[in-house]
Amino acid sequence: MARHQQEPSSKFEILGVRSPTLNHYSLWKDSTFQILFSVTCLVTLLLIGGTTYDVILRKRYEAKQNMKKYSKEINSESSSGLGCTTYDLTQGMPKKTGKSNAFGLPTGVNNNNSDENLAIAPSGVEEEKLSIWAELLLSFSIVTNFRAICDKKVGNDTIPSIHGLRSLSMLWVILGHTMIVVFKYSDNMELRKIVEQEVLFQAILNGAYSVDTFFFISGFLVSYIYFRTNAKGKLEVLSKGVNEFTAGTYHFIGLVGYRFVRLTTPYFYVLGVVEVTMRYLEQNSVFEPPTRDHVTCPKYWWRNILYINTLFPVEQMCMLWSWYLADDTQFYIIGAIILIIAVRHFKFAAAVMTCFMVSSWATTGYIAFSNNHMPNADDPFALFDKIYDKPWTRLGPYLIGMSLGWILFKTNCKIHMPKIVVASGWTISLGMILYLLFGLFNTTLTRFAAAAYSALCHTAWALSCAWVILACSTGHGGWANKLLSAPILYPFSRVTYCAYLIHPLVNRIYAMESDSPIHMTPNNMTTLYLGQVVASYVIAFLVSLSFEAPVVTMLRIMSPNRKRQV
Repeated sequence: MARHQQEPSSKFEILGVRSPTLNHYSLWKDSTFQILFSVTCLVTLLLIGGTTYDVILRKRYEAKQNMKKYSKEINSESSSGLGCTTYDLTQGMPKKTGKSNAFGLPTGVNNNNSDENLAIAPSGVEEEKLSIWAELLLSFSIVTNFRAICDKKVGNDTIPSIHGLRSLSMLWVILGHTMIVVFKYSDNMELRKIVEQEVLFQAILNGAYSVDTFFFISGFLVSYIYFRTNAKGKLEVLSKGVNEFTAGTYHFIGLVGYRFVRLTTPYFYVLGVVEVTMRYLEQNSVFEPPTRDHVTCPKYWWRNILYINTLFPVEQMCMLWSWYLADDTQFYIIGAIILIIAVRHFKFAAAVMTCFMVSSWATTGYIAFSNNHMPNADDPFALFDKIYDKPWTRLGPYLIGMSLGWILFKTNCKIHMPKIVVASGWTISLGMILYLLFGLFNTTLTRFAAAAYSALCHTAWALSCAWVILACSTGHGGWANKLLSAPILYPFSRVTYCAYLIHPLVNRIYAMESDSPIHMTPNNMTTLYLGQVVASYVIAFLVSLSFEAPVVTMLRIMSPNRKRQV
């Protein structure tokens, strides 16, 4: 007798059907797109006008230089007894002083989020008799700005190895974000469970430390340059003849105002592009968008512009990766206050900074302990809203950077260390980096140990970075300093800010414009990653040339110090 076998029954429920061909979305009817299009057209005209004017002035200058050379030859012939009358054909030509180009505009503009140039720093002496409007137009010159970005030299107030550290960290950030997108839109998602068990893959899972590197760099530069600027007496421009509190207020407004304008201009433009792009993809892609920027950006964009978006729930965040900019700006405000106080009351400022550091550790440890957070087992973004993006849990690396900035300023980057100290420093630093990346692999921590690790790991990473910069800037870096200080990395470092703004959008466009899922293989991932890097930096260069570099130059033209010198 045949046995009747009952087949298992399954119930399915259709939650929704995406039909991109039935959408009624039109870019030209989108008000945000209309604004972006108008701004893009205006900036394009300014770029064309500024570049054309720049070329004309350069040719005029070259012609005068040729005339000057010819005049010298005539004078030489006259002194030989040929009886020719000499004329000063270069009368009225501007004398070039300081670091400026042919017609007085500063070169070597640093167009990045590094605070290498403060608002109150001198912009050079411009002696060419150009109107303020002409100078502002020249700030859009593609020729000058491109040469500045690709300049193989760095300023006197810059540590060259910082450029390499920033560039390599940006590559790490792009790698991590590329993998996040691939994992979401792949057709073999189960492969993730396998690759996450590989030891080397822990370097990608722990990519969050790359952001700590950026926090460290930012804190270091603002501290190092502020103390150097103050030592040169350049801060007196905003505070001459006023009391200490008023002077400090002026300095604070100058620092924060300069940074706000410089960062917000490209940031606001990219934010609009993100909103429009995600709205378009949400309507035209076969995939669901990873975040709801098309909904959150129109509602909460003002939080981004005020750099307070990390103080609200992640579900309401527009342009999710902008959390770093919010935290970094909040740290900058805290750091500016501490630095202004430190000029006259160093011990008090050091005590305040120590209190901030300890408070950050205690707060992070408490949150991790209360939520039973296991850094070796949980998803890196498991507590995004409670630990990952909150400024009070990320402050440590920034303060470490500020501390190193003061040390290198006080020692003028001249610290003699015995070989045993140098060897020990490199050993401890590299050991700490390897432990933070791979030390928790297949390791189970107690609840208390996990909380302590969460509280101290970011600061420990920053301390390791601090040794690298300390060694490289004091002559103890060896081949590491040669690598990090390689001039080929300078252009990529100078557009890091724009690359950070752009690359997640490049990731999303690639994934959501496809009509099929991504198939994960090592070769595919390598090719995809390299393509994402190239595309992100090409667009970053364009955005920097169009929005960031012109704003930096205009701020220098309008700086109080320059007005006093002219």
